[in-house]
Amino acid sequence: MTIRNKPEVIDPPQNKDMTDIVECVNSPAKTALKPNVTVSSSVHELLECPVCLNAMYPPIHQCSNGHTLCSSCKPRVHGRCPICRHELGNIRCLALEKVAASLELPCIYRSFGCIGIYPYHSKSKHESQCVFRPYSCPYSGSECTAIGDIPYLVAHLKDDHKVDMHNGSTFNHRYVKSNPHEVENATWMLTVFSCFGQYFCLHFEAFHLGMSPVYIAFLRFMGDDNEAKNHSYSLQVCGSGRKMTWQGVPRSIRDSHRKVRDSFDGLVIQRNMALLFSGGDRKELKLRVTGRIWKEQ
Repeated sequence: MTIRNKPEVIDPPQNKDMTDIVECVNSPAKTALKPNVTVSSSVHELLECPVCLNAMYPPIHQCSNGHTLCSSCKPRVHGRCPICRHELGNIRCLALEKVAASLELPCIYRSFGCIGIYPYHSKSKHESQCVFRPYSCPYSGSECTAIGDIPYLVAHLKDDHKVDMHNGSTFNHRYVKSNPHEVENATWMLTVFSCFGQYFCLHFEAFHLGMSPVYIAFLRFMGDDNEAKNHSYSLQVCGSGRKMTWQGVPRSIRDSHRKVRDSFDGLVIQRNMALLFSGGDRKELKLRVTGRIWKEQ
């Protein structure tokens, strides 16, 4: 998986709030900034568990021949060294534990802007929460593996997925399907909106709930959850004298498209109701979804 950074920017929004958050997380009170530390590949290999291939943290175990493994994998090898098959026992590799405790490493996301240096034992925890960690592509029509920062993903959605881009905080979409009993084959839609200096993804799709199709529309925020909560949105579907309205908070794209969809966090329309909105003849699905986005004061 290739991590991209510093792409060509397409009308990037100003993001003062995110800058403030970054300064807070990486302030001297939280993380002591030190010169970059270079650790040789041989040290990384020494600290790699031969079973799970992950980095080992104290306690680090070893057999009588000096082969090491992490504490998580020790129960999995049933008392036998995975390298030489000798009895494992309860021997600790104190020398390697001291090496691990003395290391301080740069964050893996330093190319994205993180300048902190972290102790080896806490580096993984930091990286799992680092505000600079890249985002996954929010496109829901395929298993896209692209990751990057927001400007890169906006360009990626436009150029590679040909997603519609709109400026403004209101929208009006029409969804038509000739056979409302089918769910497969391009039954979803994604549009990206730029407003309030941020980007939002509007999803509209159908999926099976039991044996019947269900239609759902929801909004995702291209950024972290703490910023997403500063915004709200409403969705409305109407037709044939009927109206259904939803109001909520956009979910961050840190949450996968499937996670949001399967939690029903959006405007959900059962098939029978969708057909009533379409005119009631049950021959064609015609749904008009309108909505707006606003920033909370």
